[in-house]
Formats: sequence, structure tokens, C-alpha cells
Amino acid sequence: MRKILLGTVAALGLATAATPAFAQGGCDRADLQRVADGYIAAQTAGDAGKLPMGQWVQYTEQLDSSASMSTGILSKPQKIDFHRSFLDTESCSVFSEVIITDKAHPYVLGTVISTRGGAANAVDTLITDADDWLFNAANTLKYSKAEKWTEIPVAERDSRQTIIAAANAYLDYFNDKSITVPWGNPCARLEGGLYTAKGAPGVVSPEDSCDVGVPADTKLVDRRYVVDETIGAVAVLLSFGKNQLPDIHSFRVEKGKIRYVHTITVCKTFNCGFDVPEQLKTSSK
Repeated sequence: MRKILLGTVAALGLATAATPAFAQGGCDRADLQRVADGYIAAQTAGDAGKLPMGQWVQYTEQLDSSASMSTGILSKPQKIDFHRSFLDTESCSVFSEVIITDKAHPYVLGTVISTRGGAANAVDTLITDADDWLFNAANTLKYSKAEKWTEIPVAERDSRQTIIAAANAYLDYFNDKSITVPWGNPCARLEGGLYTAKGAPGVVSPEDSCDVGVPADTKLVDRRYVVDETIGAVAVLLSFGKNQLPDIHSFRVEKGKIRYVHTITVCKTFNCGFDVPEQLKTSSK
């Protein structure tokens, strides 16, 4: 019966605005990893049934609750070139960055999955492609794959509060330039397919900086966090600026300092109305 109900949810595309997971007193990391693996298997096969799900699953794409599992990106098989997941045992949620360089249609996806009892109860996916902010899937693959988001020794891990505070300082800086952002040295920022590091992928330079400017008077609101202290990571699902653009900023924090920043932003107009930098004009399609 459970499988029939899951199939019905996927087929009918039952969807409402996603909500954070209910408090459960924490979750098992192994269960969250199974959900993350199930999501990757589901997206690879174009079969939502491969994702461990409860009997009712809230589903959105681009923060739009009219999305449907039966017709959306999750129903379309994808050859995934690279993925990275954060596992949040306190909020019982998973974040996955997914990179697809298929020339027929490249994508970079950011998906937040809320769970209950080891199964998904809400799935929010942001889908970026050629129209979106600084998009270049080939560059995203090249740079993201080369970065080190490895497990941090227990004695050196930052607390959940420290990781969130570092992310919030960066996000608040868009609207308040008096904020002190805990920039790491070095620090590399991957914004769409544009990278701030100076050297070849994976080569660290002391000149690598994330402090290369952000817009002013811009509010980043409605934040939801997926925190993985094991790798010093947090993903923040939010609405960006006055146009409320769907966005995920993800961070690696080391010793309280920001080491990496990734940005996935869904635009309403081509490249959010800005010119594309020369280095990104070679399409990844």
C-alpha cells in the first residue's frame, strides 16, 4: 500500500509550499545519507519513487508550489557529473548540489530535502540553466569538484551556531556594509560559473579572496538552513533582493572563517538583466 501511495503522490504531483522538518530530537546521519543517495538515484533515473518518501510529500521547484513531481525535473533522467550533499542531523534535512553538463541541456541544481522518520516529507529544488545567474555548468563542475569539502577532525569543528553566524554575516552584508564578514584567507567564491580563485582548479593561492564586492541595499530573506558540522558546511535557501529571486548560498567554514561560497540563483530574465562576463560567453551547452 505504501508504494501505491507514493506512486500516487508522484503521479498527481501533489504540491504545497514546503515547510521545515518537524522537530524530532535529531536524526540519524546514516538515514539522511540514504535520503541523499535516494535523491541522486531518483534524479538519475527520472523516477521519484527511488527517493525514500513518506505518504505525503510537499514539492516545489523555484519555490513555486504549483510544481509537480510527475512533470518536473525529477521526472526527467539526468546524467549527473558531480554532486555534493550536506546532512543536517538537527533539522533532519539534506542539501544536494548537482551538476549536469549534458550538452543537450546542462543544469546546476540545488535541492533541499526535509525528512521525517528517515523519509522525505518536503523537496525544494532550484533549477538553473542557460538563462540564470552567471550560468556555466562546465565551469561549475571544474571548480566545485576540485575544492576540498572533506570531513573536519572532531576537535577542529565549528559549532552549528558559528557556521550559521558566518553565513549570515555574508548574507547580511548585502544590505548592511557595516557588517564584518569573517573572510577566510584564502577564500574562493563560485558564483554560477564564475570563480574568484586566481590559479588552476584546486590550486590554493594566498591571493584567493571572496571579498570582491556584492550589491548594496539588497535584502536576502526567508532563510532556511541545512548545516553539516562534519564538513563545516551550511546551505541557505532564501529569496534574493526586491524581485525575491529563488537562491541558495552554500558555505564551507573553517575555524570560523569562510573558505568557500557557492551561489545558485534563478533569474526572471536572462542573467538577471546583467551582461555576461567575457569568460562565460563560451556556453556549456
